Amino acid sequence: MRRHELSEPEWQLVEPHARGRLGGGRDNRQFINAVLYRVRTGCAWRDLPERLGLWNTVARRFRRWALAGVWEALFEAVQEPDYAWVLVDSTAVKAHKAAAGQKKALPPPKPSAAHAAS
Repeated sequence: MRRHELSEPEWQLVEPHARGRLGGGRDNRQFINAVLYRVRTGCAWRDLPERLGLWNTVARRFRRWALAGVWEALFEAVQEPDYAWVLVDSTAVKAHKAAAGQKKALPPPKPSAAHAAS
């Protein structure tokens, strides 16, 4: 396994959601590895290594998958909820300002010392 490619456990998670020919597992895996390489390195499609396939084929297939919603479905399928980030307490919940109770009336103004001296 190379640096920007799927490990075996990752591929086992992704494989059922990959589209393509039946028995096209190697082709699907190579294609996804090509997309991951491009995303992780930030290179242009034309700069994909030859071992990952023809850049134009990969780019066209990426677009077909994007238009068909495959990437969104795949993203949703591989998400594992991280319940460590789920916390509800008074610092995270905002109440409506009316929930603070009735506004208190202001106390009557006190006569100032200067006014009282005159």
